[in-house]
Formats: sequence, structure tokens, C-alpha cells
Amino acid sequence: MRTILLSTALFLAANAVFAAGHAMAPSVTASDQDVSGGTVTAESIVAPANGWMVVHRTDASMAPGPVVGYAPLREGENIDVTAILQEAVAAGDMLMLMIHGEDGGSMVGGFEYTLGAAEDGPIRVDGNLVMTTITAQ
Repeated sequence: MRTILLSTALFLAANAVFAAGHAMAPSVTASDQDVSGGTVTAESIVAPANGWMVVHRTDASMAPGPVVGYAPLREGENIDVTAILQEAVAAGDMLMLMIHGEDGGSMVGGFEYTLGAAEDGPIRVDGNLVMTTITAQ
């Protein structure tokens, strides 16, 4: 009995270490897409905590510009995250889909970020923004 308990304990400990070492890194996966319906969708987002997928305008400089849409995220893997665009986006426009946190604002569950603000700002991993860029079709 003691051998079975020890074996079980070792098995569970090994699985916990394996799972911790293979946690999914924050990421955004999206493709160029038709946005004529007024929405943009990320196929998959892995968020380190509850937060937001924020859609910024961008261009060849790859700097995040004004926010044109956002959608809530839950911690972990999020599939088919769709944001309603708050202004017209034309075919050929570049959009940056970025993970923002739910931090520093005055309300939980309400998006408060404005360009350059600290509230609900972008998250970084090793100093880099967690985002991808797409071209509207």
C-alpha cells in the first residue's frame, strides 16, 4: 500500500511539474480578413489574466494607433474573439490586435484605455507587446 501511495504521489508531482512547464504563453493568432461586416476576429488568444483584445489602427511603422474596437478576454485560451469595430475600416487598412490588461482603472469589467493611458493598458512579455497585425480585406 505504501508503495502504491508513493508511486501515486510521484506521478501527480511529475504531472504538475510537466503542466507548469508547458503553460501556454500569451499570444494572439489572427489572419487577414474581410471586415466589411463591422467586426474583426482573432482565431485564438492566450491571455495571462482577464483583460481585453484591443484593435488598434497601425501602418508600416507598426506603432499602435487609435483604438477602433475591443472585446473582453478571460484568463487562458480564448477562441474566436470578435470585436465590433467602432468606426469604418477600409480594405487595405492595417489593424493591430493586442492583449490589454484589466488593471488600474476605476471599474472592473469596463474598458477604460485611451492611447497612452495606464488604465487597462497593453501587457508585455519580456518587454514586447503581445499582438499580431492583420490587413483588412
